[in-house]
Amino acid sequence: MKDKIGTKTNPMLLKTPPLSSEYTMHVDEKDGKEVLVCTVGKTILHYDIRCLNDLHTMLKQYGDWMELGSADEQKPVKDRTVEAWGRSESNPVGGWYGLKKGLRGRFGMYIPPLMEKLGLAEVTHEAKGNKMRAI
Repeated sequence: MKDKIGTKTNPMLLKTPPLSSEYTMHVDEKDGKEVLVCTVGKTILHYDIRCLNDLHTMLKQYGDWMELGSADEQKPVKDRTVEAWGRSESNPVGGWYGLKKGLRGRFGMYIPPLMEKLGLAEVTHEAKGNKMRAI
């Protein structure tokens, strides 16, 4: 799966769920671990690559559409959303999938379109209140 995501020299181009902004995603190595590198303008975010399998598994078990609920790290998050799960102590990594302190949020904005492109999930594309479910 990681070979489909791209490299630093040839990243995957994606759009946010409302289809309003573009960003890129690629796989790289940091501290001996594979990470997802998300570039939004000049901002670079890192996510634990295992979030793809973990989120897919959780969504399969959930069995329905789940609201994305994207929020910055410093902002509160709505319960029972992808964003809340991506920072919950009860997820498989016991907390944040985002790896850069201060930029660990927005999991619900940038990971769902990648999963959609990889054929793991469906994502709605409304102006607000988007949802996803596993395929």
